[in-house]
Order: sequence, then C-alpha cells, then structure tokens
Amino acid sequence: MILRIRQTCALLRRRLADLLTGPLALALLPALLLGGYWAGGEPALLWSTIAFPALLVLAGVFGRPGSSSGTDAGPPATGDSLEEALDTALARARSQGGMTACVMLELENHAALCASRGEEVTGRAADRVAERLGACLRRRDRVFRLDNATFGIVLVPPRSMTPDTVCKLAARLQSEAQHPADEPPDEPRFTAAIGICLSTGGIGERGAGLASVATAALREASARGPSTIRVHRSDSPGAPNGIRPARLCDEVAQALNGGEIVAWFQPQICTDTGRVSGFEALARWCHPQRGVLLPGTFLPQLEKAGLTGNLQAIMLRHALEALGRWEAAGFTIPGVGVNFSPTDLRDPALADTVAWELDRHDLAPTRLKIEILETVVSTSPDDATARNIRRLSDLGCCIDLDDFGTGHASISSLKRFSIDRLKIDRSFVRGIDTDPRQQRMVAAILTMAEQLELETLAEGVETAGEHSLLAQLGCAHVQGFGIARPMPPEATLPWLRTQAGTLQAPPDLRKGAV
Repeated sequence: MILRIRQTCALLRRRLADLLTGPLALALLPALLLGGYWAGGEPALLWSTIAFPALLVLAGVFGRPGSSSGTDAGPPATGDSLEEALDTALARARSQGGMTACVMLELENHAALCASRGEEVTGRAADRVAERLGACLRRRDRVFRLDNATFGIVLVPPRSMTPDTVCKLAARLQSEAQHPADEPPDEPRFTAAIGICLSTGGIGERGAGLASVATAALREASARGPSTIRVHRSDSPGAPNGIRPARLCDEVAQALNGGEIVAWFQPQICTDTGRVSGFEALARWCHPQRGVLLPGTFLPQLEKAGLTGNLQAIMLRHALEALGRWEAAGFTIPGVGVNFSPTDLRDPALADTVAWELDRHDLAPTRLKIEILETVVSTSPDDATARNIRRLSDLGCCIDLDDFGTGHASISSLKRFSIDRLKIDRSFVRGIDTDPRQQRMVAAILTMAEQLELETLAEGVETAGEHSLLAQLGCAHVQGFGIARPMPPEATLPWLRTQAGTLQAPPDLRKGAV
C-alpha cells in the first residue's frame, strides 16, 4: 500500500513537471505574471515569482538527472502495463527513427535475504530500490514492479540512444540496486542481474516481444553468475543464446550423448595455507555454434526428459578422471565436489554406482565430496534420500551441504544426513568485509559449525577483502570468482602450476638454519 502511494505521488510529480516545463506553460508564463501584476499589484507579482520556482522544486525538476539536457522533451511512455508502455515507446521509435529498450532487473538474492533477514526488512529494502531506480531515469521513462524482486523498465527514445548509452545506464541502475551511496550499515545487500532488449521499432514489433527477449536475457545473466548484464537485440529469438524451446530438448539430449556437456572445475582454497584444497565439478554445454552454455540453459530440459541420471554419471566420471590426471601430473588434490540432484539422491542404486566408479578409478572414497542442497535436507519427505546419503557417508565419501543458510535446515537434520561440511551461501559472503551484520551472521555460523565439528567453506568470494575477513573469522576454505572462475579440464593444470608458484615456502625454523 505504501509503495502504491509512493508510486502515485511520483507519477503526479512527473505530470506536474511536464506541465510546468512544457512549451505552453513557458509561453504563457509572462502573460500570467503580467496579469497578476495588473490584478493585484506588486504583492501578487512577488508571490507569483516565489510560487513558480517552488512548484518546480516540488515537481523535482531541479537536480534531476538529465533534466536540463534537452533530451527529455516529450510525453512519457503511456500504458498501464509494461507491454503497453513498450508499445508506446516502439511507436515513437518508428516515428522518430530512434532506438528504444526494455530493461529487466532482478534482485537475485531476494529469496535468500527473506529467509535470513525476514520478509518485512527485505521488502522495505526492495521498495527503496524501486524508488532509487525511478530517480535514476528521465521523467519519460517508466519503471514497473513485476513482482517482489523483478523490475521492468521502459526507455523512451531520446534524440540519440546507442547500445553503449543503454549499457552505461544499466550499470548505473545495477549500482543503485546493489550499493547506493546513502545505504545504512545494516541495509540488506542485493545482487542485481540485468537483461536488456534493444529495438529500433521495426514493423511488426510488439511490446510483449521485447519484454520476452529482455526476460530471456535476464535469465541468461542470472545463469552466468551474480551481478551480470546481458544484452539482446529484438530480432533475437525469445530464448537465451538463440535456442528455441521447441528444439531445445532434442538438442540437449543429442549434446549429452555427443559429449558436448562436460565438467568444468572451480578451485577451492584453504585459508590457512593458501593451497588448493579441492575443486567443484560444474556442468557446461560446449555448444559448437553458441559457445559455452550454463546449466540454467539446459538443466530444466534434462529434468523434463528424465536425463538427469545420465548427466550425473557423466559428471561423476569426469570428476574422478580429473583427480587421476592431477595425481599423475604431481598434484595431490584432496577432493573434488560433485552436485547430486534430489532425483539422483532417491536412486536406490546410487551408493553402489559411486562405489563402483571409485574402485574403477582406484581412488579413496574420502576424495569425493557429495554436494547436496540445503533445501533437500530441510524438505525431503521420505527416508530414501537420507538412507542413500548415510550409505555414501559410510562408504567414506564426504557430504557437503550446499547453499547453507537458505533452506532452514535444522541441527537434527545435519546429524540425520551425516553432513561433514557446510558451504556458506554467497548471499552471506557478499560485502562481508564492509557489513558488520554479515560478519556477525557468518561468525555465528562458523561458531555453530565448530561446536558441531563440521568443516566450512564460503562460496561466492569475489574480493581480497572478503577472502581476508573470512580467514580471520575462521572459515577454513573459500571458493569464488575472486579465486578463479570455472575452467575447462585442460586449463586446470596450468592454473595449478601458476598457483603453486605464488606460494611462499615456510621459513626453516630449525636450530642453525641459515
């Protein structure tokens, strides 16, 4: 209700600003002042000269981005919905020969923050994001709140709009959503993904089509990692990377059988020694035409086709083969993590399959990390999953609880599922070096883990400051883009050699050593 009132007030201010700065008002202003002087003398003239600037200030004309640039002339994009406003912008682009754009912005960690900080606190923070987004735009542009975490933005064609200017504006919107200058210390910190669709208003283009392509770009941005921006043209097909949904299922099945879907590896570092403590195996589709595609592009189709078991077998085999290659090259990596889906964990033959693969590759079970989502632990309705995980634990495999902090797992469930290590979700890690509340929350998790004799690993580490503070708090391992991005198997050995070269040998403290 409060957000609706704020949006209504903002709309009234915009309309007042358009009225006061429009050509008709400016043309009649001298006549109105003169008429006031004739009717009421000098007091009326004085009040008129005070009232007009006051109305301009009330309408937010002064200090507004782009308000004096001359490129904000014209009415706003009209319409009660995102699609209708886009139709208006497209019509103007066709008539003026300019470019318009639809920007989709999503607060990626909104759900995780709702779980950790509460829906009320997170909702108020998201409302403030909506206000800041509106303040970044021209009066003619429109912002639509599509759901709690997603915003649709219509950019009306100015005299000149280029892909570069749109991307700069998108970066500014992202910055306002993630870390505004006036952010309170305890404000929930969002990560924002952005998808953009550019259009020149071609014949036959509709607002719904632009919104669809921008949504596809947003989904691709979200799949590529936090705080990513992706740009598509309006003539791109309405799915990420040009894959049409009708063909996607067949393409994915063929790719799985043809060896195009493989394991890439992201390293994990021990905070005490700086040495590599493991890798996580991550699925990638190396498409011959479209490049490297992330799981968000193809995993839903594999689930629909019932092929997740095939993918799991491939990922497990590639992970164990990689351990063997690293060993042969002189690098003893303690372990490699493989993600197991809820469907895989209900397979009664899972433990036997894993045991057979470990024996075939002559590897100790302790070197395989079974990664399971916290949501599996907190919502599993039957004992089949728990039995499988206990069998894998009894086999000697280590059980990692992924995305810890987002799924409401109880302490009893940690024991029930034989958890060995907690992987702290990236939503608790981002900005931890500057956010005291984040520091207290992670410190509490680490204290609990220490009391329960569980290992810890922080995901999503992107800066040296985050890495350093996590080490100070006692987090044993870190993983994220700040260490290294996921890499193909052939790139892991050169990276390991480079990483080994950065480590300093410990000082020789023996008596008499020089």
